[in-house]
Amino acid sequence: MTFVKTKLLVERMASGEVAEVRLKGAEPLGNVPRSITELGHDIVAMTPENGQGPNGIHRLIIRKK
Repeated sequence: MTFVKTKLLVERMASGEVAEVRLKGAEPLGNVPRSITELGHDIVAMTPENGQGPNGIHRLIIRKK
């Protein structure tokens, strides 16, 4: 579900626009960045917000191509 929401967000963005998405859980941490790059967009950064493991929240910065 997280990827679907992220994909809808990116579809509404203009080319070159940047968005921040917060991810939590092993599945979103693996799937969302991989799927976004497969769609041809850039991952600018992915940094932990409060904890290193998959149970911590991570900030994903996406730039639409």
